[in-house]
Amino acid sequence: MNFVKIEKQERIGYIILSRAEKRNALNDVFISELKRAFGTLAVDSSVKVVILKAEGEVFSAGADLEYLQRMQGFSFEENLADSNNLKELFLTIQTLPKIVICLAQGHAIAGGCGLASVCDFCFAVPEAKFGYTEVKIGFIPALVMVILLRKLNCGKAKELLLTGKLITAEEAATIGLINGVIQAEEIEDYVMSFAQNIIEEASSQSLTTTKELINAIVTMNLTEAMDYAAKMNAHARTSDDCKRGIDAFLKKEKINW
Repeated sequence: MNFVKIEKQERIGYIILSRAEKRNALNDVFISELKRAFGTLAVDSSVKVVILKAEGEVFSAGADLEYLQRMQGFSFEENLADSNNLKELFLTIQTLPKIVICLAQGHAIAGGCGLASVCDFCFAVPEAKFGYTEVKIGFIPALVMVILLRKLNCGKAKELLLTGKLITAEEAATIGLINGVIQAEEIEDYVMSFAQNIIEEASSQSLTTTKELINAIVTMNLTEAMDYAAKMNAHARTSDDCKRGIDAFLKKEKINW
């Protein structure tokens, strides 16, 4: 792959944006490579948590300028196929049967902010800024809007999507867009420790099922959601991990997940 690197260490799979000279700007090839990287780690039994990070000073500046210029000549069918490519990447991350943590070592703008937003967790350095600037160039933040309206209250989501303004990492954490702000010299160790805590303390089956449940119930009414949750609860009780976990708990033993 040209723009994406995959590394593995201690049950963590790293997907690294590696186009620092272009501020990790996205294009169709980059998006396809990211889909392939996430797909590879999704089925890798040696990996339990995925960390998405980037090389250079910027996490991702959004769409590549040459890519935007090429899009001007696309037909509707070509634009739809291209939009579906990004949709599939976002869905891949959202439905990945593993936890995905974003480490934003710099600005995450437009599509780059969308990429950070769809991860299960996101931690950033204090200097990083976040924003969906699409409306400023006559475009719309359509795909990320689906995720953002599930993540933030409607008022805050509108404020970001309709103004296109950039916010600091501190403000992003305050409104719940990201999970925390960590100093640059500490963020790598912090995110690795956060990932290792999940790896050691939580069952893989439980993580996968809980993530699936979260994704499903947000679109259901109360009764549908409770019915679905009850069924998932019943299925979970018969899982191997649940049996092992309860047995270890009753025996007051430390379980190795």
